[in-house]
Amino acid sequence: MMAIMNRYVTAPARLGETPLPDGRLVGWAEWGPEDGVPVLLCPGAATSRWLGFGPDVVAARGLRLVSLDRPGLGASTPHPGRTFADFAADVRHLAARRGLGRPPVDANSQGAPFALACAEAHVVAAVAVVSGADDVASAVVPAAASGAPADEGRRPDEPAATGFAAAVPAHLRELVERTAADPRGAEEFFAGFTADAMAHLVRTNSPACDLAVYQDPGFDAAYRRALDEGFAQGAAAGYARDAVLAMSRWPFALDRITVPVDLWYGAHDASHSPDHGARLATRIPGARRHVVPGAGGSLLWTDPGPILATLLDRAAGKG
Repeated sequence: MMAIMNRYVTAPARLGETPLPDGRLVGWAEWGPEDGVPVLLCPGAATSRWLGFGPDVVAARGLRLVSLDRPGLGASTPHPGRTFADFAADVRHLAARRGLGRPPVDANSQGAPFALACAEAHVVAAVAVVSGADDVASAVVPAAASGAPADEGRRPDEPAATGFAAAVPAHLRELVERTAADPRGAEEFFAGFTADAMAHLVRTNSPACDLAVYQDPGFDAAYRRALDEGFAQGAAAGYARDAVLAMSRWPFALDRITVPVDLWYGAHDASHSPDHGARLATRIPGARRHVVPGAGGSLLWTDPGPILATLLDRAAGKG
Protein backbone atom coordinates (compact mmCIF):
# COMPACT_ATOMS: atom_id res chain seq x y z
CA MET A 1 0.00 0.00 0.00
CA MET A 2 1.46 3.39 -0.97
CA ALA A 3 2.06 5.71 1.97
CA ILE A 4 0.19 8.49 0.16
CA MET A 5 -3.02 6.52 0.67
CA ASN A 6 -2.86 7.25 4.39
CA ARG A 7 -4.07 10.79 3.81
CA TYR A 8 -7.51 9.79 2.57
CA VAL A 9 -8.00 6.04 2.86
CA THR A 10 -6.14 2.89 3.82
CA ALA A 11 -6.82 -0.78 3.17
CA PRO A 12 -9.36 -2.36 5.55
CA ALA A 13 -8.05 -4.14 8.62
CA ARG A 14 -10.68 -6.85 8.26
CA LEU A 15 -13.04 -8.10 5.54
CA GLY A 16 -15.93 -10.50 5.90
CA GLU A 17 -19.42 -11.59 4.97
CA THR A 18 -22.27 -12.17 7.42
CA PRO A 19 -25.24 -14.42 6.59
CA LEU A 20 -28.73 -12.96 6.81
CA PRO A 21 -31.84 -14.94 7.84
CA ASP A 22 -32.90 -15.47 4.21
CA GLY A 23 -29.50 -16.91 3.25
CA ARG A 24 -28.09 -13.81 1.59
CA LEU A 25 -24.67 -12.50 2.57
CA VAL A 26 -23.82 -8.91 3.47
CA GLY A 27 -20.20 -7.93 2.86
CA TRP A 28 -18.40 -5.63 5.26
CA ALA A 29 -15.00 -4.05 5.83
CA GLU A 30 -13.59 -2.75 9.09
CA TRP A 31 -10.89 -0.32 10.13
CA GLY A 32 -9.60 0.24 13.65
CA PRO A 33 -9.64 -2.06 16.69
CA GLU A 34 -12.30 -4.74 16.95
CA ASP A 35 -13.19 -3.46 20.41
CA GLY A 36 -13.36 0.17 19.27
CA VAL A 37 -16.42 2.41 19.24
CA PRO A 38 -18.52 1.24 16.24
CA VAL A 39 -19.36 3.68 13.45
CA LEU A 40 -21.19 2.45 10.34
CA LEU A 41 -20.51 3.77 6.85
CA CYS A 42 -23.07 3.77 4.04
CA PRO A 43 -20.89 4.26 0.94
CA GLY A 44 -21.73 6.42 -2.05
CA ALA A 45 -23.06 5.35 -5.44
CA ALA A 46 -21.77 2.04 -6.76
CA THR A 47 -18.79 1.90 -4.41
CA SER A 48 -17.99 -1.16 -2.35
CA ARG A 49 -17.12 -1.62 1.31
CA TRP A 50 -13.43 -1.10 0.47
CA LEU A 51 -13.48 2.73 0.34
CA GLY A 52 -13.13 4.01 3.89
CA PHE A 53 -12.20 7.49 5.07
CA GLY A 54 -10.38 9.42 7.78
CA PRO A 55 -7.73 6.83 8.70
CA ASP A 56 -5.88 9.18 11.03
CA VAL A 57 -9.08 10.20 12.84
CA VAL A 58 -10.28 6.59 13.09
CA ALA A 59 -6.94 5.58 14.61
CA ALA A 60 -6.69 8.54 16.99
CA ARG A 61 -10.20 8.01 18.36
CA GLY A 62 -9.97 4.23 18.51
CA LEU A 63 -13.01 3.80 16.29
CA ARG A 64 -14.25 0.62 14.67
CA LEU A 65 -15.36 1.89 11.28
CA VAL A 66 -17.62 -0.64 9.53
CA SER A 67 -18.49 -0.16 5.86
CA LEU A 68 -21.28 -2.21 4.29
CA ASP A 69 -21.87 -3.44 0.76
CA ARG A 70 -25.49 -2.85 -0.18
CA PRO A 71 -27.19 -5.83 -1.89
CA GLY A 72 -25.66 -6.65 -5.27
CA LEU A 73 -22.58 -4.50 -4.65
CA GLY A 74 -19.19 -6.00 -3.83
CA ALA A 75 -19.54 -9.12 -1.70
CA SER A 76 -23.24 -8.75 -0.86
CA THR A 77 -25.83 -11.03 -2.43
CA PRO A 78 -28.28 -9.32 -4.81
CA HIS A 79 -31.82 -8.76 -3.56
CA PRO A 80 -34.09 -7.96 -6.53
CA GLY A 81 -36.92 -5.56 -5.80
CA ARG A 82 -35.53 -4.62 -2.40
CA THR A 83 -36.73 -1.58 -0.48
CA PHE A 84 -35.28 0.88 2.01
CA ALA A 85 -37.06 -1.06 4.75
CA ASP A 86 -35.29 -4.23 3.61
CA PHE A 87 -31.93 -2.48 3.94
CA ALA A 88 -32.75 -1.26 7.45
CA ALA A 89 -33.67 -4.82 8.42
CA ASP A 90 -30.36 -6.08 7.01
CA VAL A 91 -28.45 -3.50 9.04
CA ARG A 92 -30.37 -4.39 12.20
CA HIS A 93 -29.45 -8.05 11.76
CA LEU A 94 -25.82 -7.32 10.91
CA ALA A 95 -25.43 -5.02 13.93
CA ALA A 96 -26.75 -7.76 16.20
CA ARG A 97 -24.53 -10.45 14.68
CA ARG A 98 -21.39 -8.27 14.73
CA GLY A 99 -21.96 -6.83 18.20
CA LEU A 100 -22.33 -3.24 17.01
CA GLY A 101 -25.26 -2.32 19.21
CA ARG A 102 -27.18 0.68 17.86
CA PRO A 103 -24.32 2.53 16.18
CA PRO A 104 -24.07 5.99 14.65
CA VAL A 105 -23.83 6.00 10.86
CA ASP A 106 -21.93 8.13 8.38
CA ALA A 107 -23.56 8.23 4.93
CA ASN A 108 -21.93 9.54 1.78
CA SER A 109 -23.69 10.65 -1.41
CA GLN A 110 -26.22 8.01 -2.53
CA GLY A 111 -25.84 6.29 0.83
CA ALA A 112 -27.82 9.14 2.45
CA PRO A 113 -31.40 7.86 2.03
CA PHE A 114 -30.36 4.38 3.15
CA ALA A 115 -28.94 5.77 6.38
CA LEU A 116 -32.01 7.95 6.94
CA ALA A 117 -34.22 4.90 6.44
CA CYS A 118 -32.22 3.21 9.20
CA ALA A 119 -32.77 6.27 11.40
CA GLU A 120 -36.53 6.21 10.81
CA ALA A 121 -36.52 2.49 11.70
CA HIS A 122 -34.61 3.17 14.96
CA VAL A 123 -31.68 1.00 13.85
CA VAL A 124 -28.97 3.64 14.39
CA ALA A 125 -28.19 6.17 17.13
CA ALA A 126 -27.26 9.20 15.02
CA VAL A 127 -26.65 10.09 11.38
CA ALA A 128 -24.09 12.21 9.56
CA VAL A 129 -25.17 12.77 5.97
CA VAL A 130 -22.10 13.92 4.04
CA SER A 131 -22.52 15.29 0.51
CA GLY A 132 -25.82 13.47 0.57
CA ALA A 133 -28.16 12.79 -2.31
CA ASP A 134 -31.38 14.75 -1.76
CA ASP A 135 -35.06 13.81 -1.99
CA VAL A 136 -35.48 15.58 -5.32
CA ALA A 137 -38.54 13.63 -6.42
CA SER A 138 -40.67 14.96 -3.57
CA ALA A 139 -40.24 18.46 -5.00
CA VAL A 140 -40.35 17.89 -8.76
CA VAL A 141 -42.72 14.92 -9.17
CA PRO A 142 -46.40 15.35 -8.23
CA ALA A 143 -47.43 12.87 -5.57
CA ALA A 144 -50.18 11.50 -7.81
CA ALA A 145 -47.65 10.73 -10.53
CA SER A 146 -45.52 8.73 -8.11
CA GLY A 147 -48.43 6.90 -6.54
CA ALA A 148 -47.66 8.47 -3.15
CA PRO A 149 -50.06 10.33 -0.86
CA ALA A 150 -49.89 14.08 -1.36
CA ASP A 151 -48.41 14.65 2.09
CA GLU A 152 -46.01 11.72 2.14
CA GLY A 153 -42.55 12.62 3.36
CA ARG A 154 -43.50 16.24 4.07
CA ARG A 155 -43.78 18.04 7.36
CA PRO A 156 -47.25 19.61 7.74
CA ASP A 157 -45.71 23.08 7.87
CA GLU A 158 -43.36 22.68 4.90
CA PRO A 159 -43.83 25.47 2.36
CA ALA A 160 -44.11 24.75 -1.33
CA ALA A 161 -40.80 23.49 -2.69
CA THR A 162 -40.90 25.83 -5.68
CA GLY A 163 -37.48 27.37 -5.12
CA PHE A 164 -35.86 24.00 -4.55
CA ALA A 165 -37.46 22.51 -7.66
CA ALA A 166 -36.34 25.45 -9.79
CA ALA A 167 -32.74 24.86 -8.71
CA VAL A 168 -32.68 21.20 -9.76
CA PRO A 169 -30.38 20.79 -12.79
CA ALA A 170 -32.20 19.81 -15.97
CA HIS A 171 -30.37 16.49 -16.38
CA LEU A 172 -31.23 15.44 -12.82
CA ARG A 173 -34.86 16.52 -13.20
CA GLU A 174 -35.10 14.42 -16.35
CA LEU A 175 -33.75 11.32 -14.57
CA VAL A 176 -36.07 11.80 -11.60
CA GLU A 177 -39.13 12.31 -13.80
CA ARG A 178 -38.15 9.31 -15.93
CA THR A 179 -37.84 7.17 -12.79
CA ALA A 180 -41.27 8.26 -11.54
CA ALA A 181 -42.93 7.57 -14.89
CA ASP A 182 -41.31 4.18 -15.50
CA PRO A 183 -39.35 2.73 -12.55
CA ARG A 184 -38.68 -0.55 -14.31
CA GLY A 185 -37.43 1.19 -17.43
CA ALA A 186 -35.26 3.48 -15.33
CA GLU A 187 -33.73 0.50 -13.57
CA GLU A 188 -32.92 -1.03 -16.95
CA PHE A 189 -31.29 2.26 -17.97
CA PHE A 190 -29.13 2.40 -14.83
CA ALA A 191 -28.20 -1.25 -15.38
CA GLY A 192 -26.16 -0.07 -18.37
CA PHE A 193 -23.70 1.87 -16.19
CA THR A 194 -20.11 0.69 -15.77
CA ALA A 195 -17.26 1.52 -13.41
CA ASP A 196 -15.58 3.60 -16.12
CA ALA A 197 -18.77 5.53 -16.83
CA MET A 198 -19.29 6.29 -13.14
CA ALA A 199 -15.72 7.48 -12.66
CA HIS A 200 -16.03 9.74 -15.70
CA LEU A 201 -19.36 11.14 -14.48
CA VAL A 202 -17.96 12.00 -11.05
CA ARG A 203 -14.87 13.74 -12.37
CA THR A 204 -16.65 15.61 -15.15
CA ASN A 205 -18.94 17.34 -12.66
CA SER A 206 -16.34 18.05 -9.98
CA PRO A 207 -14.76 21.42 -9.05
CA ALA A 208 -11.01 21.87 -8.61
CA CYS A 209 -11.17 21.27 -4.85
CA ASP A 210 -12.60 17.79 -5.50
CA LEU A 211 -10.28 16.96 -8.38
CA ALA A 212 -7.36 17.56 -6.02
CA VAL A 213 -8.66 14.59 -4.03
CA TYR A 214 -9.92 12.40 -6.85
CA GLN A 215 -6.69 12.73 -8.85
CA ASP A 216 -4.49 11.90 -5.89
CA PRO A 217 -2.81 8.61 -6.93
CA GLY A 218 -3.63 6.83 -3.69
CA PHE A 219 -7.25 7.92 -3.59
CA ASP A 220 -7.72 7.17 -7.28
CA ALA A 221 -6.45 3.61 -6.81
CA ALA A 222 -8.76 3.05 -3.83
CA TYR A 223 -11.77 4.60 -5.55
CA ARG A 224 -11.28 2.59 -8.73
CA ARG A 225 -10.98 -0.61 -6.73
CA ALA A 226 -14.21 0.22 -4.88
CA LEU A 227 -15.99 0.94 -8.18
CA ASP A 228 -14.68 -2.25 -9.79
CA GLU A 229 -15.96 -4.24 -6.82
CA GLY A 230 -19.24 -2.32 -6.83
CA PHE A 231 -19.88 -3.29 -10.45
CA ALA A 232 -18.37 -6.80 -10.21
CA GLN A 233 -21.81 -8.46 -10.26
CA GLY A 234 -23.07 -6.05 -12.92
CA ALA A 235 -24.95 -2.79 -12.43
CA ALA A 236 -28.27 -4.65 -12.63
CA ALA A 237 -27.39 -6.58 -9.47
CA GLY A 238 -27.05 -3.56 -7.21
CA TYR A 239 -26.41 -0.03 -8.43
CA ALA A 240 -29.46 0.13 -10.70
CA ARG A 241 -31.84 -0.63 -7.83
CA ASP A 242 -30.02 1.83 -5.55
CA ALA A 243 -30.42 4.57 -8.15
CA VAL A 244 -34.15 3.97 -8.60
CA LEU A 245 -34.73 4.00 -4.85
CA ALA A 246 -32.72 7.19 -4.35
CA MET A 247 -34.35 9.02 -7.27
CA SER A 248 -37.91 8.04 -6.35
CA ARG A 249 -39.88 9.78 -3.61
CA TRP A 250 -38.41 8.50 -0.36
CA PRO A 251 -41.18 6.40 1.21
CA PHE A 252 -40.12 6.67 4.84
CA ALA A 253 -41.28 9.49 7.11
CA LEU A 254 -38.51 12.02 7.60
CA ASP A 255 -40.58 13.84 10.22
CA ARG A 256 -40.64 10.71 12.37
CA ILE A 257 -36.87 10.53 12.72
CA THR A 258 -36.02 11.02 16.38
CA VAL A 259 -32.24 10.47 16.39
CA PRO A 260 -29.78 13.35 15.85
CA VAL A 261 -29.06 14.10 12.19
CA ASP A 262 -26.34 16.37 10.81
CA LEU A 263 -26.19 17.34 7.14
CA TRP A 264 -22.76 18.25 5.78
CA TYR A 265 -22.13 19.86 2.39
CA GLY A 266 -19.17 21.58 0.79
CA ALA A 267 -19.95 25.09 -0.44
CA HIS A 268 -18.64 24.18 -3.91
CA ASP A 269 -20.64 20.95 -4.18
CA ALA A 270 -23.05 21.37 -7.09
CA SER A 271 -23.82 17.68 -7.57
CA HIS A 272 -25.65 16.30 -4.54
CA SER A 273 -28.28 18.79 -3.36
CA PRO A 274 -29.57 21.89 -5.18
CA ASP A 275 -29.65 23.88 -1.92
CA HIS A 276 -26.94 22.09 0.09
CA GLY A 277 -29.53 20.35 2.23
CA ALA A 278 -31.44 23.46 3.33
CA ARG A 279 -34.89 22.05 2.53
CA LEU A 280 -33.97 18.58 3.74
CA ALA A 281 -32.92 20.00 7.11
CA THR A 282 -36.38 21.52 7.62
CA ARG A 283 -38.01 18.14 7.07
CA ILE A 284 -36.05 16.26 9.76
CA PRO A 285 -36.80 17.28 13.35
CA GLY A 286 -33.75 18.81 15.02
CA ALA A 287 -31.48 18.32 12.01
CA ARG A 288 -28.40 20.52 11.85
CA ARG A 289 -26.90 21.71 8.60
CA HIS A 290 -23.22 22.52 8.03
CA VAL A 291 -21.93 24.13 4.82
CA VAL A 292 -18.13 24.06 4.73
CA PRO A 293 -16.40 26.92 2.84
CA GLY A 294 -13.85 25.93 0.23
CA ALA A 295 -14.96 22.30 0.15
CA GLY A 296 -16.84 20.25 -2.43
CA GLY A 297 -18.37 16.81 -2.79
CA SER A 298 -15.22 15.12 -1.46
CA LEU A 299 -15.97 16.51 2.02
CA LEU A 300 -15.94 13.07 3.64
CA TRP A 301 -12.24 12.75 2.84
CA THR A 302 -11.14 16.36 3.28
CA ASP A 303 -12.89 17.05 6.62
CA PRO A 304 -13.33 13.74 8.49
CA GLY A 305 -12.32 15.21 11.85
CA PRO A 306 -15.27 17.54 12.55
CA ILE A 307 -17.71 15.15 10.87
CA LEU A 308 -16.80 12.23 13.11
CA ALA A 309 -16.41 14.37 16.23
CA THR A 310 -19.88 15.81 15.79
CA LEU A 311 -21.41 12.41 15.00
CA LEU A 312 -19.94 10.82 18.13
CA ASP A 313 -21.00 13.72 20.34
CA ARG A 314 -24.52 13.66 18.96
CA ALA A 315 -24.79 9.89 19.43
CA ALA A 316 -23.66 10.34 23.03
CA GLY A 317 -26.21 13.08 23.62
CA LYS A 318 -23.57 15.79 24.04
CA GLY A 319 -24.56 18.00 21.14
